[in-house]
Amino acid sequence: MTQEAAGHRNAPRVVAVGMGPAGPDLISEAAKTAITSAERVFLRTERHPSAQFVRDASPVEVVAFDDIYDGASTFAEVYDQIVEAIVEAALEKDASRVVYVVPGSPLVTERTIELLRRDDRVELVTVPAISFLDLVWDRLGVDPVSTSVRLVDGMDFAAQAAGERGPLLVAQTHSRSVLSSVKLAVDDPPPGAAAAVLLHHLGLEDEIVAEVPWSELDRLGEFEPDHLTSVWIPALVAPVAGEIVKLVELVRTLRVRCPWDQRQTHGSLGRHLLEESYEVLDAIEDLAAAEPDVSEEIVAHLEEELGDLAFQVVFHSVLASEEGRFTLADVARRVVEKLVGRHPHVFGDAVANTPDDVARRWEALKREEQGRSSVTDGIPRALPSLALAAKLQRKAESVGLEGPGPSQGRQLVSDSLDRLAGVPSGSTGEILEAERSTIAEVGEALLAMSDLARRAGVDPESALRARCRLLIEEIREAEASGSPELPLAPGSYPDSASRGVQQANFDHTNPRGHTE
Repeated sequence: MTQEAAGHRNAPRVVAVGMGPAGPDLISEAAKTAITSAERVFLRTERHPSAQFVRDASPVEVVAFDDIYDGASTFAEVYDQIVEAIVEAALEKDASRVVYVVPGSPLVTERTIELLRRDDRVELVTVPAISFLDLVWDRLGVDPVSTSVRLVDGMDFAAQAAGERGPLLVAQTHSRSVLSSVKLAVDDPPPGAAAAVLLHHLGLEDEIVAEVPWSELDRLGEFEPDHLTSVWIPALVAPVAGEIVKLVELVRTLRVRCPWDQRQTHGSLGRHLLEESYEVLDAIEDLAAAEPDVSEEIVAHLEEELGDLAFQVVFHSVLASEEGRFTLADVARRVVEKLVGRHPHVFGDAVANTPDDVARRWEALKREEQGRSSVTDGIPRALPSLALAAKLQRKAESVGLEGPGPSQGRQLVSDSLDRLAGVPSGSTGEILEAERSTIAEVGEALLAMSDLARRAGVDPESALRARCRLLIEEIREAEASGSPELPLAPGSYPDSASRGVQQANFDHTNPRGHTE
């Protein structure tokens, strides 16, 4: 036996023994002797292959703590309650030979033993036992000293493995969610089939030692990990992305402890995602307006707003993970696959020499991979009208439906302003000055159009949306005609009296979103 706290010799004694990593054949004789001679026996958990042996060998009734696991909300609460129950039993007047039985070795990854060792109310004595580590090194053929293996806890993998490159042995990987958090924590997964080795039920008849690709670490078919499961990682290509995983864990904690976060759904979070998106756009506009003299405050503001937006993405991913649908890793993997597939001129043999080449290929690939019948499919219905108009105008160009040129476009806007100005409703403001910048001209024209429409009793949002619906029909008619090269004839936009509102000038400078 090993006396853990010599300064506690006058305190009641608790003897801690281990059941070993598997069946009763791996329990040491010293441990068996301690169990068979005990007067009080406590078992941390029944979930162990040797738990029944302990019950059969004990001369007294064995008290297990599985009910604490079922009732507590965190592992910290479980461990505290177990320690308190053992200490209270040892402090009873008639207490003698209190034996506490734990899985594996009492000195390896056993938090309750650490707490008992620090407790001044008892004297802790440990009985050495075989650890699951002994079987791991045997099955892997690894000398942990010569290879400098780092043992980390799967429950805290992101923090403990931060900056590590391996080899790592990850213990406490007792569920798919833990395996998923381990997988998510790695920025650049190890390549190949031997990226990780799954170690399960070592020393038992259903023992598993299997190499698994990193992407399949938490997708193991019908196999279910448990408390006798661990993972061997020979090497990591890059250090763990600890900050990202901390954010994921924060959201998970909020889902458990915060009443507001517990009530959220994908639907209830929608407006917050929209608000955060607009705040990011505001921060981007502030930065663009300040260039080239961008202050640290402006940069910090954009960083903060991007973080708020990232929080929304992570929140939706955690909700989906709870529902068993997908994880943040799946989200990242899908967008990587999409971007690689949409850029064959970068990652394949295709040729695209100009931005227009890229745009045409992008639309073709989208229609092919998503089975869409029209380039207008998938456009968000909730887009603001002006954004919707700009997007539809770009879609129209992609199918050869050309809008009016600059001269005709200016005339269309002028004609629209003249017609609305003719409504007897008061002053309509100043005419645009030629020397103003292009952006300022567009802004003034749109503002004037909106104001004139309002004064004429027309809702500009509804009017523009009505015209956008007609543009969708025109685009689809052009697609169905089989002659996408034919440009739209000058003046073919119907006038506002019959079709809603005049079409605005096409914007050829609006950048495309890569993940559209």
